[in-house]
Amino acid sequence: MPPETSRAAPAPGALLLCRAEPESVAPAAQLLREPMLLSPAGEEWSVLVPEGTPWLRGGEPVDRVLTGWATALAVGAPWPVLALWWDVDHSGCTLASGFRRPVGYDWLANGTPAGEDEAMRTFAARLGLDPVLDVQALEALTKPDPVADARARVRGLLAVLTRAGVALPAGLVPGEPADRLREAVRAHPETRHVEWPGRREAVRAGLVAVDRGRLRPWLPLSGDPRARALALAQVAVGFPLAAWGVRRRSGGWITAGALLITHGALGLTYDLIRPRD
Repeated sequence: MPPETSRAAPAPGALLLCRAEPESVAPAAQLLREPMLLSPAGEEWSVLVPEGTPWLRGGEPVDRVLTGWATALAVGAPWPVLALWWDVDHSGCTLASGFRRPVGYDWLANGTPAGEDEAMRTFAARLGLDPVLDVQALEALTKPDPVADARARVRGLLAVLTRAGVALPAGLVPGEPADRLREAVRAHPETRHVEWPGRREAVRAGLVAVDRGRLRPWLPLSGDPRARALALAQVAVGFPLAAWGVRRRSGGWITAGALLITHGALGLTYDLIRPRD
């Protein structure tokens, strides 16, 4: 009956995989202004599990929220970000890398492919996967399979990524509801809580991270005209992107624009207050 069907419907969930160590991911994740749980996920990989479920309270679907978050994390970082998400109707992934257009793929609830085949080749190229074996495995996920539903497809994608070093914490299984994901990652001894510390603390943490060499690849260095130009470009792109998100009522794209602005402003601040060599 309808009430029972509603209760039995699988709950949405999501996670973000970053190809970087947690020490590098944490300062960037703070700027999302969303509470996250951050844990190692294999050699040179980290996983972010949202502590909240904004896709339930804000009316914006989980795939759009996660695409915005992945884009926001990746625009100012030298490492790619992969969002995995699932809800009642479908599951999918979005890969964001720098300023390049995100690439994604999704499957309907019964596992029917609903994306473009070429997306998987782009996906493999941007992650540096094997152009033969890994691409073949990814392309198999774009073919009909009567025994694989949408969540099994996401787990199949993750199985391919294990050859690239991904190893999720024990119990963290794509397809599970958000509360179970949080329980699983909290049990990991190296998991840390990440949240927005306030503007002043965020700038201070960013500058300390630069001095320690954690963020030098993605923040401008003092005295470098190209770096200043990059920071100004980030601010210039961030404002219209945030405005576009406001018009579309898209929290994810608002976050992406705000993060670009923050990256640029942090870079310009570093350039101003650090002494020239």
